[in-house]
Order: sequence, then structure tokens, then C-alpha cells
Amino acid sequence: MPELPEVETVARDLRTAVVGRRIMSVRLGHPKVMRFPVPEVLAAILPGRRVEAVTRSGKFILCALDGGEDLVFHLGMTGHLLVCDAQSEPARHTHLRALLDDGRELRYDDARRFGRILLGPRSTLEDSRVLPVLGVEPLSDDFTAVRLDEVLRSTTRTVKAALLDQRGVAGLGNIYVDEACHLAGVRPQRRCHTLTRAQRAALHAAIPAVLVSAIRNRGSSTDDYRDIWNARGSNQERLQVYGRGGRPCFRCGTPLKQATVAGRTTVWCHSCQR
Repeated sequence: MPELPEVETVARDLRTAVVGRRIMSVRLGHPKVMRFPVPEVLAAILPGRRVEAVTRSGKFILCALDGGEDLVFHLGMTGHLLVCDAQSEPARHTHLRALLDDGRELRYDDARRFGRILLGPRSTLEDSRVLPVLGVEPLSDDFTAVRLDEVLRSTTRTVKAALLDQRGVAGLGNIYVDEACHLAGVRPQRRCHTLTRAQRAALHAAIPAVLVSAIRNRGSSTDDYRDIWNARGSNQERLQVYGRGGRPCFRCGTPLKQATVAGRTTVWCHSCQR
């Protein structure tokens, strides 16, 4: 699933490609992807709207429209936003084709259909609970050591489970929780209430560090992730532990451990992480 660095990369590229563009017409695919409102209403509202801004909240991309609505995308497991020539052949599982006033199309395809498209004023989306309440943004000024302490000290769950919970810290997923834990020297299966102050501080420093580095490398294309130009990221070449179970730790050479933690395949170094 695309996580914060991948979604941020897409949002930044989308900002340069579609802000100021007007949506001329819309073609929709599978109705399951159009979570709110019903597809017929979405198709009626979108034409004529101009994209005013593109922002990211957690793993959600929000395109602010001049009518006061937000066109919201969540990429799910295999969702992909693409800006391309309107005459090019669409991907097999394309569920949205929005023709822009410059002759290009904004497309959304999703083979497994776990992603979602939402449209409406943000307050309406939140009140309807189709846009969830999210925790602190880890790249914002609000992500302080005190704020992370509140997340970690309030639970007996594992560090992995607590950091995956979008109500605590928004945007983290399996890749970057494992990477942040390795950088911080903390085992992801540690119980949060047993962490020392130094370990919590190390996690506070590590989380934005791994995210900023991954954004710089345009995300990790470990599975289906591509940017809006259909190009792969390069951060998968720099991952320290994710997907490397059984291989030697780059830091100490110890074979990396792998197990299921919080329902996710998790990799860590038995020597470097405590």
C-alpha cells in the first residue's frame, strides 16, 4: 500500500499538473470505488469545476475545487493516479477519467479496488465518516516529542501496532514503521509502555528522517506503486530492513529476523534493535 512518502510524491506532482485546470467531462468505472456520493451525483458535480489546490492528509490526497468541494483519493493497495494524453489507451482497471481543459486526462485505476474516491465539502466528508479523523502529521510542526509520547505512553500495544494506527500518527504503514524502528534501534514488537524516554526520543527523530529520505527518492516501488507519470520510485533500493528478512543487517551483519507483528510481516535486527 502506498504510504506517506508515495502519497506525498503523487500529491506534489499532481499539484504541478492539475492546479488551475478545469474538469471538462468525467467517465466513471466500477461503482465500488466511488464511495461518496453515489457515482451519478459525482459525475454530475465534477464537470466545470476547477482544481484550486492539492494537499495531502495522511494517506489521502485532497484536490480542492472552486465549488467548495474536495475531490479526495485514497490509493488503497493498488490505486494509481495518472495524468496523460486523453487519447492514450487506459489501463484495464481504470475507474475515473476526468478530461482536463488542456486536453489531458486525470485517471485513477485500481486493480483490487481497495482504494476510494470521495467528493464533497471536507466537513461533510468528515461528518459522514467517509473521511476519517486522523492523528498528527509526522512532517508537521505538531509532531513534537510530547505529542508522540502521548501516543506511545497511552497504550500497552506493540510499537508496530501503535504506529500503524492512523488515529495516532497519520500516514505511516508497514514499510516506514519497520524502517523507523530500525533507525531508532527499537524492536517493533516492544510494548509501548516499556519504552524508555531515550527510545521514544529516538523514534521521534527517526520517523521524519525516514519519511523525508523516502520522499527525496520519490517513494518505494516495492509493489505496484508508480507516480503520476507512471515512473517508479527509487527508495526501495535504500530500505534497511523492510522485505529483507533473513538477509544480513547492513549495520552489523546479523541475519535479520522476520515475524508477524500487529498482523503485518515485520523485519528487524536482533542485534541492533532492543
